[in-house]
Amino acid sequence: MTAIQKIFWLRLVTTVGLCLPALNLAWRWYSDDLGPRPVTEATHSTGDWAVTLVLLSLSLTPARALLDWMPLVQVRRRIGVAAALYAGAHFLIYVFDQKWDLIVVATEIAKRFYLTIGFTVLLVLAALAITSTNGWQRKLRRNWKRLHWLIYPAAAVAIVHFFIQSKLQIGEPAFAAGLFAWLMLWRLLPAKLRTSFLGLALLAVAATLFTVGFEAGWYWLVNGIDPLRVLPANIDPELAPRPAHKVLVVSLLVIVAVALRRGIPALKRLFTRRYIQSTIPAP
Repeated sequence: MTAIQKIFWLRLVTTVGLCLPALNLAWRWYSDDLGPRPVTEATHSTGDWAVTLVLLSLSLTPARALLDWMPLVQVRRRIGVAAALYAGAHFLIYVFDQKWDLIVVATEIAKRFYLTIGFTVLLVLAALAITSTNGWQRKLRRNWKRLHWLIYPAAAVAIVHFFIQSKLQIGEPAFAAGLFAWLMLWRLLPAKLRTSFLGLALLAVAATLFTVGFEAGWYWLVNGIDPLRVLPANIDPELAPRPAHKVLVVSLLVIVAVALRRGIPALKRLFTRRYIQSTIPAP
């Protein structure tokens, strides 16, 4: 398979995969399978997918570097645009829930902090999606990269919105925050450590500890719960899996994937060399 064919299939599979959550949600809504509050369920589902896709788009840069597979950059734009579309669907379903009363919607956005920051993230994602084309990249030149750096604060604010909207059930936003910490810490590492097993091990520990801190800090700031009551929960096997455990597992899976990516070609080369030595008689 040629490089062009690989890119074609990668783009096709990515596009289909990005459409599946929306199709599944539409089918469940049509078949009355979203529970007693279908609009609320659809709102939360599209918002969750928007955050997931933002994190996925941010993960492609480290994935390309760690797995040494350049075609991954070919789908980053698609994933970023899909994140904006799911965020737009998240907002439109909320407007639908308000019976398309835009005055009420605008008032709620102005009054409620979590809606204000959520709408701000939507505007940023929309701007990044619109300007993601090659034409806009040529028009904006250096400013294009500066504009698209907004994805980092937008992702952080989206996770804060996720926390507030989740109220007491913050397992998923804490997990998302831990993954975001991993992605940001990877970018802050020295270039040599980014692709080394030592750097990945340090990231696993740091991201896990950050996740514990996010969870404990949120319960303390919002609910007034002593962090010392939350921290032991992460070492209690009866309460597993906690968000920090999930972040640690993902971090370890990254290390395993990198080891396989580097180890399999090395084994193939070793096998080929030994096969040649065993089949070609010595002079």
